[in-house]
Amino acid sequence: MSKKVAITAKPEAAKAQTAEEWISKRHDGSRMKRLTIDIPETVHRRFKARVAEKGTTMAEEILRFLEEQYS
Repeated sequence: MSKKVAITAKPEAAKAQTAEEWISKRHDGSRMKRLTIDIPETVHRRFKARVAEKGTTMAEEILRFLEEQYS
């Protein structure tokens, strides 16, 4: 069984954006910054499974946690 995935080019409007511009438009309009962390694979796997069960994303959960802790 093979799975075919169509890969299309970015729309012209998206091509003009820098990565920073794209990131900044992903939330409520407030300026966004990217955060990269290294975590053990086992923790990543458990975390990803849990958020999938909840119907949310890893980024949303981390942002929620940070807002609760640092607001």
